[in-house]
Amino acid sequence: MNTQEAKRVLETALICAQQPLPLREMRDLFDEQVGPDTLRSLLDELVRDWEPRGVELVALATGWRFQSRPEMRQFLDRLHPEKPPRYSRATMETLAIVAYRQPVTRGDIEDIRGVTVSGPIVKQLEERGWIEAIGYREAPGRPALYATTRQFLDDLGLASLDQLPVLEAAPKAAVFDPGSAGQHSLLDDRIDVAAELAPHVSTDVATGHAGAVLSELVGLAATGVHAPAIMPGSDDSTPAAQA
Repeated sequence: MNTQEAKRVLETALICAQQPLPLREMRDLFDEQVGPDTLRSLLDELVRDWEPRGVELVALATGWRFQSRPEMRQFLDRLHPEKPPRYSRATMETLAIVAYRQPVTRGDIEDIRGVTVSGPIVKQLEERGWIEAIGYREAPGRPALYATTRQFLDDLGLASLDQLPVLEAAPKAAVFDPGSAGQHSLLDDRIDVAAELAPHVSTDVATGHAGAVLSELVGLAATGVHAPAIMPGSDDSTPAAQA
């Protein structure tokens, strides 16, 4: 099989795949006759081939997939006008803390937020496939340690946690993972977080709300998510000190 034929096979498999396609499965396409270096070279060629189109080939946490480019979002939304699911502020704050401070326990999250974390919030994030318990802290009660999942990265169009936008210290709030000096701060001049993240955010139809989720996630993390004002009737308005 020559290079053009191999690229055609690979392109077809990626387009037809329902989930991101990992390298090991791509090698199965060629009965292990194509090595990793050749495979990566073919992927690089496909990335360049699709550059002028409305769809791009990207590497995610669990593999490679084709997805629409950010500038196509406004048009694709007309085919799917229904609004994506909304998450409460408490849920997004919890996710932001896990993303930027993992692994963390519920106690850690409560210390940062200043309010208790209700069970349904953690369960909702687990059922969504965005966080999971990866172990237990050696402390009284052995509380579970939570971290984000590969599904979280895939849904937000990221290949690794290193691609989460770097946060720098805010003037009046503690930030989870400050960036080093010289790195651009998402807080500078209150820039548009969504625009800043656009190159990293998946916008295919299945995860079209990724940009909004990640924008809110970073916005909350950048403010430190510390002791927010919780309105009465919210899903976890009990101060942690009273728990």
